[in-house]
Amino acid sequence: MERYKLIKEVGDGTFGSVWRAINKLSGEVVAIKKMKKKFYSWEECINLREVKSLRKMNHPNIVKLKEVIRENDILYFVFEYMECNLYQLIKDRERLFSEAEIRNWCFQVLQGLAYMHQRGYFHRDLKPENLLVSKEVIKIADFGLAREVNSQPPYTEYVSTRWYRAPEVLLQSYQYNFKVDMWAMGAIMAEMFTLRPLFPGSSEADEIYKICSVIGTPTQESWAEGLRLANAINYQFPQSAGVLLSALIPSASSEAINLITSLCSWDPCKRPTATEALQHPFFQSCFYVPPSLRPRAAPTRTPPPVARGPLQQQNVRRYSGVVSNPKPAGDLSSFKSQAIDTGVQRRLNMAAEDAKKNQRSTYASNRRQKYQPPGRNGPTTINKGRVAGRGVAEVADRFANMSVGGARREMHPPPPMKAGGWRAGPGDSFLRRSQEAVHPSRRKVAG
Repeated sequence: MERYKLIKEVGDGTFGSVWRAINKLSGEVVAIKKMKKKFYSWEECINLREVKSLRKMNHPNIVKLKEVIRENDILYFVFEYMECNLYQLIKDRERLFSEAEIRNWCFQVLQGLAYMHQRGYFHRDLKPENLLVSKEVIKIADFGLAREVNSQPPYTEYVSTRWYRAPEVLLQSYQYNFKVDMWAMGAIMAEMFTLRPLFPGSSEADEIYKICSVIGTPTQESWAEGLRLANAINYQFPQSAGVLLSALIPSASSEAINLITSLCSWDPCKRPTATEALQHPFFQSCFYVPPSLRPRAAPTRTPPPVARGPLQQQNVRRYSGVVSNPKPAGDLSSFKSQAIDTGVQRRLNMAAEDAKKNQRSTYASNRRQKYQPPGRNGPTTINKGRVAGRGVAEVADRFANMSVGGARREMHPPPPMKAGGWRAGPGDSFLRRSQEAVHPSRRKVAG
């Protein structure tokens, strides 16, 4: 304990007192629970229910046990520090909590309970004092009365603060289970809405009377086991029709009233489990919806500017001379305004591939000695020695103007064919293909 400095006592209970302390080495603020009972061996400490249960649980809505210290036969539990408990918030509250706040807290507590019950424990002492709050986070604390779900009865009669004690425990049943936590959760949830306890009985008998006055006297149909327990201890339920919870809790929504009603059912079998309660419509807005499933309007996207290098600009000029309805190569702004970015990129890629094919075709034709007909593998009348060093744009311009080499000799169209041929205009000799291309000097014209 020399590593911790006790600052202030923040609570005192039946089994121990709670102090706010600070770690001298790290400066971390912690809560230290000092047990009132003496412990003379480590075996006693390790076998404590609170130690055994908390060592098995790690959940964001269950208070974290950091360290167990035994010094001079005194046992200390070092917990993470929380600002206050729910009882203090309710007591000092001047106006009602919003339903959104209540929904958030109840959702977190039920998540902690579901985790605890699945790990084989139930709390048995759930009340506002044992729900610790820091800002918007709430955690379950004080597992001194926690029991294993699979442990064998009989269980202790007195388990929780009377106002949150389930009716089967009030009727001295020794075979209750984790559903006692669900009853307490219903009573706490109602108290969050009204800032007053729902069943504030002054004794066990008065507690049952308060319950009957709110939810009505149990019947053979609603809770036959409860009538049997009452007969076993010679107890007779007070006759009451009950009241509507919506009249007692006017600020609660219909979904909240429905959940409280189901949690505070006479028959434990009719109370939902923590997992089932989390699926109640009251908590519908608490579930996380992935971004891919969230409804959203399609954003208006502005096509990003496409950076073009010298080669791409040449490709655009080359492409503009081939496609139908070509646009001037220099009018790039109008071209971008009428096409989306994917279309622009696709056309540029096509132009680049086309230019590479034409360049390879031109180089291949320059290496051939044999004359090739126009329109089949590209023109071969271009001077080989003067094309090799020229760019794609110059080749495209020469193709468009149909001028040849350095001699600047014009190509004349072949004579019109009268049957089965084609008529080509100036500059079209390599764009339109006949059924059988032959050398112009060897072409015979019928008639």
